[in-house]
Amino acid sequence: MMVQSAPPGEATFVCTMAEHNDLCGQFARAFGNDTFEPLDPFEEMVYVVSHHDYGWNDWDAKPALDPNTRLPAGIGGTPGRESVESNRKSPDINERRSAFCGLLSSMHSWGLFNDRYGLSSFRVRAGGSLSVPIPKDYQEGTVKMLEGEKERQKRLRDQLAADPKTRPWVEEKKLFQSYKQLQFFDTLALYFNLRNERDRKEEVYSHVPRNAKEDANVAVKNLGNGVYSFAPFPFKGDRLEVACSGRYMQPLAEGLSQDGVGAALRGLPTTAQKYTFVPG
Repeated sequence: MMVQSAPPGEATFVCTMAEHNDLCGQFARAFGNDTFEPLDPFEEMVYVVSHHDYGWNDWDAKPALDPNTRLPAGIGGTPGRESVESNRKSPDINERRSAFCGLLSSMHSWGLFNDRYGLSSFRVRAGGSLSVPIPKDYQEGTVKMLEGEKERQKRLRDQLAADPKTRPWVEEKKLFQSYKQLQFFDTLALYFNLRNERDRKEEVYSHVPRNAKEDANVAVKNLGNGVYSFAPFPFKGDRLEVACSGRYMQPLAEGLSQDGVGAALRGLPTTAQKYTFVPG
């Protein structure tokens, strides 16, 4: 669940992980131009980018109530066991599509707990960690999950390397080009999903791949009225319009059950926040 910041007294914009992933998919389809190589393999990359958090779907259907905000518990507020299990389920779902999708999703899940392999400078909260902290109440289970994902990655990478068609996809530099693309889309979506417009200060994204050998730093600036500049501009054309679905919520009744929180969320009208991207 993505719970956006909100000015005091105003309703809070909330979106599910599936809606967050849909926004990531819009970025993926539009990525690439003369200086930034587009996704390759395109269909597989678009799939995993658009489904990399689908292990959260069960939780998002019945989210817990955050006792402090009386809103659905967002990322960072999910109990340790449920958070870790959701991150394990996501590669399971993607592997059913293909070995490549399973591999990239697994790398994403592992990277969340390990500074995104040192390939991102994005922090969910100012001054916070680059990694998802290992839950104190579920340390053993988290370590077991992460070890399992490393084993999954080796198995799937070996499988892909054995096929002449897919072998180029898992060569070291090419594989991490794909991983860095996924991280750019994910963290760019977090910028919008977790921060209201007033909180969207300039953000510099590191390790945005121009190609398998060269990265760029991309500076994003809020120009106001839903318009954001990117320098350099990594998308097709000279303008990109995207939207994220969600719903605006007021605090719910105290002590509401998870079924009740889920029902309240589904009972709200769905709307969308719209953003326009232009070259800086």
